[in-house]
Amino acid sequence: MKILVIRLSSIGDIVLTSPVVRCLVAQKGAAVHYLTKSAFSSIPAANPWVQKVFALGNSMQTNEKVVISENLSALLQLLRAERYDYIIDLHHNLRSLRVKLALRVPAFSFDKLNFKKWVLVNFGKNMLPNRHIVHRYMDTVSALGVQYDGKGLDFHLPAALDESKINAFTNSWCNQSFVAFVLGATHATKRLPISKVIEICKDISIPIVLIGGPDEKTTGDIIVHALRTQIYNACGQFSLFESALLVQRAQVVITHDTGMMHIAAAFRKQIVSIWGSTVPAFGMYPFYPDGMDLNSTVEVVGLSCRPCSKIGFAACPKGHFACMNLVETSQVLSKIDQ
Repeated sequence: MKILVIRLSSIGDIVLTSPVVRCLVAQKGAAVHYLTKSAFSSIPAANPWVQKVFALGNSMQTNEKVVISENLSALLQLLRAERYDYIIDLHHNLRSLRVKLALRVPAFSFDKLNFKKWVLVNFGKNMLPNRHIVHRYMDTVSALGVQYDGKGLDFHLPAALDESKINAFTNSWCNQSFVAFVLGATHATKRLPISKVIEICKDISIPIVLIGGPDEKTTGDIIVHALRTQIYNACGQFSLFESALLVQRAQVVITHDTGMMHIAAAFRKQIVSIWGSTVPAFGMYPFYPDGMDLNSTVEVVGLSCRPCSKIGFAACPKGHFACMNLVETSQVLSKIDQ
């Protein structure tokens, strides 16, 4: 059985599909191929359960497991040649629809529950099922006789990953327990104000490593300058997989609702997750194996304007940003202590 799994973006969403891939291979012996955007292709490419990755976009990646095309029509020609038995569409948008129409094989599509999310955002009425999105992803393959195995998420580091840079960093700077504070999130309303981050960090008694991409480097510099001791700005200094390795080695991970939160959960880390404009009720909180819950949620409950979006905004629509400004730093610190 040859199956194409589609999830075009982004980091966290792709990590959340990993149980589907694992269960398809382990339970049905399927050969699983994965279709995504080239910017994220390294994640399924590192997954040993994925046999081949097709990626849309432009990339310098040389992984022999990855086939990249800038043109969707050209990519569709390559996909047709694979002669798939089934398509598992976990993205379910117009582009994935085009793939399904072109390949003309049986397809199972994920129900995104967009109307129910819209009702929650616009009217504050929660009609969403009390189920994690991973279980809803698994529903998509239930017709094939595949069931969730209870083993949580997968995030695989590439076999060829050179760990020397991270080893040198941890040995020279924090060769002991440390807290990883993930600063990033795609949208600003999912991120704490800098002043709040500083307030939290100044009362943490062990070293702190700030995690993020190049976009968070300036923010990290401001935080380090304000505190000056026991804190290191790793934002923009390491690759995605190197940053993930730092998260794996941390004692506790403080994070916003972002992709690295799901990577931390895949590593079974203790997490303090801080929520602003989005809410755990969307079903994308940290996901662990059955019987395990290492997440402590911090959120301002009772705000009539929350959630204001299912993905977040560049700025608070109301102007007060109460969902983050009212976060009690003492609550965050107490959960870290626990």
